[in-house]
Amino acid sequence: MIVITGTVSLDPNERDAAIRLGCEHSARSRVEEGCVSHNCYIDAEDANRMHFFEQWRDMEAVQMHFAVPESGAFVQQIGALAIAPPEISIYSAKPIEGAPF
Repeated sequence: MIVITGTVSLDPNERDAAIRLGCEHSARSRVEEGCVSHNCYIDAEDANRMHFFEQWRDMEAVQMHFAVPESGAFVQQIGALAIAPPEISIYSAKPIEGAPF
C-alpha cells in the first residue's frame, strides 16, 4: 500500500474556497482505480492548515492519479489559495500483524 500525506497552510481569506476545492479533489480521487481512501482535514490546532491523507493500492495507482489532469490542476489551484507551497510525502506501507492493541 502507498500512503500519501499532504499539508497546506491556507490564506485565511481563501480558507472556505480551499476547503471546497480540497473536498472536491478528495471526492473525485476516491472513485479512481486503486484509491483505498482519500480525505482532507482541517487541523484542530490551526484552522488555516489543511491536511490530506490518502491510501493507494500500489505505486501504479498513484502514478495514474498524478497523470489525471485534474490532479495537476488541483495542486496549482490549492497553491494559489495558500501562503506557502503545499508539502507532500509518499510512503510505502504494510500492516503490522499483532500490533499491541
